[in-house]
Amino acid sequence: QVQLVESGGGLVQAGESLRLSCAASGSIFSINYRGWYRQAPGKQREWVAGITSRGSTNYADSVKGRFTISRDNAKNTVYLQMNSLKPEDTAVYYCKADTTRGSVWGQGTLVTVSS
Repeated sequence: QVQLVESGGGLVQAGESLRLSCAASGSIFSINYRGWYRQAPGKQREWVAGITSRGSTNYADSVKGRFTISRDNAKNTVYLQMNSLKPEDTAVYYCKADTTRGSVWGQGTLVTVSS
């Protein structure tokens, strides 16, 4: 089993930055993909960014150039650096791990961007 714990959310003003963290524990050897998703009030959850076990990254068009996903293998942690935040980035952010036994989600962390 894999467990994920997110942290780093908060309230910021438009244009500011935040860094989210997602720490994994348990059967981390089974993880082959890590991703960040978000869900804004009244909207469906959407994919934001992902990183493969080989380190390849990809991003949703809405965050490309502003967000960066990275990982620290020694800490089993994936990060989402969010720069130039906009009010429309306000959402609960979730990390997800795809493992050989299925997908696992974290509990989410709230990001609020004021205008």
